[in-house]
Amino acid sequence: MSFSLPGSLKKLRTKAATTAATLATTASRATGRGAGGMIGGLIAGAIDPNIMTSLGAGRPAVLVTGTNGKSTTTRMLAAAMRSAYTVATNDGGDNMDAGIISALMAGKDASRIVLEVDELHVPHVAEKLKPQALVLLNLSRDQLDRVGEINKIERALRGAVEANPDMLVIANCDDVLMTSVAFDAKKVIWVSAGAGWLGDSVSCPRTGGHIVSSDGDWYAVKPLPDGREFRRPTPSWVVDEEGLHTPQGTSELNLALPGRANRGNAAQAIAAAVEGFGVELEPAVKAAESVADVAGRYSTVHLGDHEIRLLLAKNPAGWQEALSMVDRDADGLVIAANGQVADGVDMSWLWDVRFEHFEGIAVKASGERGTDLAVRLVYADISHELIKDPVEAIKSCPPGRVEVLANYTAFRDLKKALERAAAVEKAEQADKEATNG
Repeated sequence: MSFSLPGSLKKLRTKAATTAATLATTASRATGRGAGGMIGGLIAGAIDPNIMTSLGAGRPAVLVTGTNGKSTTTRMLAAAMRSAYTVATNDGGDNMDAGIISALMAGKDASRIVLEVDELHVPHVAEKLKPQALVLLNLSRDQLDRVGEINKIERALRGAVEANPDMLVIANCDDVLMTSVAFDAKKVIWVSAGAGWLGDSVSCPRTGGHIVSSDGDWYAVKPLPDGREFRRPTPSWVVDEEGLHTPQGTSELNLALPGRANRGNAAQAIAAAVEGFGVELEPAVKAAESVADVAGRYSTVHLGDHEIRLLLAKNPAGWQEALSMVDRDADGLVIAANGQVADGVDMSWLWDVRFEHFEGIAVKASGERGTDLAVRLVYADISHELIKDPVEAIKSCPPGRVEVLANYTAFRDLKKALERAAAVEKAEQADKEATNG
């Protein structure tokens, strides 16, 4: 027997939930415990289990998911959408229920919703919000102790597409797994966004048959159960070094963010804004180009005589892409790895990453799992020094530019430590000037 609250009581519960959440968020920020992006959503969801649906009702939404690039693509897509609409988005990267609820509350007056969503959460978030569009970036091995096997994620996302037949899907046709997710979608825009990591795309997720890849094409040697060929679809959007090729023509694409992966992210963000929400191509491109920082990633900070650029990587595919962005002419490289729950405690992924070609640069292995990393670097024949404190590792580098590559909690903790160190340095400099003055 089911029981549902009358409409008036539902509204009262939602109001109570949002009020309590606002108070909690304010308290969190005031006490310095955090930015409040999670606590408000946790409290609101506990008081009103239907609050996500209530907050999203009547507002066109687009969800962005994939193993890598969610935050960057969401930031670019939100920027593009703002050229035509007001937007509610979780630009802090909180991509599970609590963060999504907080974003919806913070942007309660916005006309459109742009959300990055953890892969495991897409099915039920889509069920609650009934999104107008879904952006599928890429799928590769992530935290096996949390996420599980990659084919499980593919099946869950495929189920979400099947359950929302009117939803427009913007999918990366260069990724075998995401192509499988979108292969039967009634409304799909195929984007050639690139696939830098092929280690998880050697077999068809639907049949287990081998995937043959060559010259920008791929196909499964075994047909699907219904007899169809499983092959790379022909894209209507393509990004390459020359620019962004669209149904409207070719546009230059000069991003502030580095790396080929971010060009693919931009292509899918722009395609989603244009094809899914009628945003004009030129302002959408300019908006994507304007994104220069994503929650501190790619940012440059100064500490003493070091200019530090921060790069984030969370899994083998992300690490491989981030390593390709490292400036080999820098004066130092700090690689920091933690193994907390948010990172995945299983560090075996280190052996899937190709650490090589860092001759002439001072390399430091750092982080809580710096010893594991150091062992991996020994086998990669990379000369290095083990200094577990990332700030001390930076300070030990020669003066000049230092590249820092860190996984999730190492990146988060290092950002805070650098902020504290910079504040101390600034205070000491002020004291020195006051004394000399």
